[in-house]
Amino acid sequence: EEGAPGRRGERERSEEGPAERGPGAAFHMFVLMEDLLDKLKLLNYEEEALRRHNMRPLSRHYFALPTNPGEQFFMFCTLAAWLISKAGHPFEQPQEYDDPNAVISNVLAELRSF
Repeated sequence: EEGAPGRRGERERSEEGPAERGPGAAFHMFVLMEDLLDKLKLLNYEEEALRRHNMRPLSRHYFALPTNPGEQFFMFCTLAAWLISKAGHPFEQPQEYDDPNAVISNVLAELRSF
Protein backbone atom coordinates (compact mmCIF):
# COMPACT_ATOMS: atom_id res chain seq x y z
CA GLU A 1 0.00 0.00 0.00
CA GLU A 2 1.17 3.51 -0.74
CA GLY A 3 -0.09 5.00 2.49
CA ALA A 4 1.26 2.28 4.78
CA PRO A 5 3.52 3.78 7.42
CA GLY A 6 7.12 2.68 7.18
CA ARG A 7 6.86 1.22 3.68
CA ARG A 8 8.14 4.26 1.86
CA GLY A 9 10.95 4.77 4.36
CA GLU A 10 12.09 1.16 4.01
CA ARG A 11 12.36 1.47 0.25
CA GLU A 12 14.25 4.75 0.49
CA ARG A 13 16.73 3.33 3.00
CA SER A 14 17.51 0.34 0.79
CA GLU A 15 18.46 2.65 -2.07
CA GLU A 16 20.79 4.80 0.04
CA GLY A 17 24.56 4.42 -0.07
CA PRO A 18 26.68 3.51 2.98
CA ALA A 19 27.18 7.16 3.99
CA GLU A 20 23.44 7.79 4.25
CA ARG A 21 22.71 4.70 6.39
CA GLY A 22 24.75 5.76 9.38
CA PRO A 23 28.33 5.78 10.61
CA GLY A 24 28.53 2.03 11.15
CA ALA A 25 27.29 1.03 7.70
CA ALA A 26 30.74 1.37 6.15
CA PHE A 27 31.99 -1.38 8.48
CA HIS A 28 29.15 -3.82 7.87
CA MET A 29 31.20 -5.76 5.32
CA PHE A 30 33.87 -6.37 7.96
CA VAL A 31 31.27 -7.80 10.35
CA LEU A 32 29.96 -10.07 7.59
CA MET A 33 33.49 -11.28 6.84
CA GLU A 34 34.11 -12.10 10.50
CA ASP A 35 30.81 -14.03 10.62
CA LEU A 36 31.81 -15.94 7.48
CA LEU A 37 35.18 -16.79 8.95
CA ASP A 38 33.57 -18.05 12.17
CA LYS A 39 31.25 -20.30 10.17
CA LEU A 40 34.11 -21.63 8.05
CA LYS A 41 36.09 -22.42 11.19
CA LEU A 42 33.11 -24.35 12.59
CA LEU A 43 33.21 -26.43 9.40
CA ASN A 44 36.95 -27.02 9.92
CA TYR A 45 37.89 -25.32 6.63
CA GLU A 46 41.54 -24.93 7.61
CA GLU A 47 42.09 -28.68 7.83
CA GLU A 48 39.72 -29.85 5.11
CA ALA A 49 40.02 -27.17 2.43
CA LEU A 50 43.16 -25.13 2.93
CA ARG A 51 45.66 -27.78 3.91
CA ARG A 52 44.68 -29.89 0.89
CA HIS A 53 45.54 -26.99 -1.44
CA ASN A 54 48.50 -25.68 0.61
CA MET A 55 46.80 -22.31 1.20
CA ARG A 56 47.05 -19.89 4.09
CA PRO A 57 44.10 -19.28 6.44
CA LEU A 58 41.94 -16.26 5.73
CA SER A 59 42.39 -13.05 7.65
CA ARG A 60 39.44 -11.38 9.37
CA HIS A 61 39.14 -8.93 6.46
CA TYR A 62 40.16 -11.12 3.50
CA PHE A 63 37.11 -10.60 1.31
CA ALA A 64 36.17 -7.20 2.79
CA LEU A 65 39.16 -5.39 1.26
CA PRO A 66 40.11 -5.71 -2.42
CA THR A 67 43.82 -6.52 -2.19
CA ASN A 68 44.54 -9.13 -4.88
CA PRO A 69 41.39 -9.83 -6.92
CA GLY A 70 42.84 -12.84 -8.74
CA GLU A 71 43.92 -14.52 -5.52
CA GLN A 72 40.67 -13.63 -3.78
CA PHE A 73 38.63 -15.01 -6.67
CA PHE A 74 40.59 -18.28 -6.61
CA MET A 75 40.11 -18.54 -2.84
CA PHE A 76 36.38 -17.92 -3.26
CA CYS A 77 36.19 -20.64 -5.94
CA THR A 78 38.17 -23.07 -3.81
CA LEU A 79 35.89 -22.50 -0.83
CA ALA A 80 32.75 -22.68 -2.99
CA ALA A 81 33.87 -26.00 -4.49
CA TRP A 82 34.72 -27.36 -1.05
CA LEU A 83 31.37 -26.27 0.41
CA ILE A 84 29.44 -27.78 -2.50
CA SER A 85 31.33 -31.06 -2.06
CA LYS A 86 30.77 -30.93 1.69
CA ALA A 87 27.03 -30.59 1.02
CA GLY A 88 27.13 -33.94 -0.78
CA HIS A 89 27.36 -32.82 -4.41
CA PRO A 90 30.59 -33.92 -6.11
CA PHE A 91 32.22 -30.83 -7.59
CA GLU A 92 35.54 -30.57 -9.39
CA GLN A 93 38.01 -28.18 -7.81
CA PRO A 94 38.62 -25.23 -10.17
CA GLN A 95 42.19 -24.52 -11.22
CA GLU A 96 43.81 -21.12 -10.75
CA TYR A 97 43.94 -20.32 -14.48
CA ASP A 98 40.48 -21.56 -15.46
CA ASP A 99 38.18 -19.10 -17.19
CA PRO A 100 36.48 -17.11 -14.37
CA ASN A 101 33.17 -16.93 -16.25
CA ALA A 102 33.10 -20.70 -16.73
CA VAL A 103 33.97 -21.31 -13.07
CA ILE A 104 31.21 -19.02 -11.83
CA SER A 105 28.73 -20.57 -14.28
CA ASN A 106 29.61 -24.04 -12.97
CA VAL A 107 29.25 -22.94 -9.34
CA LEU A 108 25.91 -21.26 -10.01
CA ALA A 109 24.62 -24.24 -12.00
CA GLU A 110 25.54 -26.60 -9.17
CA LEU A 111 23.90 -24.36 -6.57
CA ARG A 112 20.72 -24.16 -8.67
CA SER A 113 20.61 -27.97 -8.70
CA PHE A 114 20.29 -27.96 -4.91
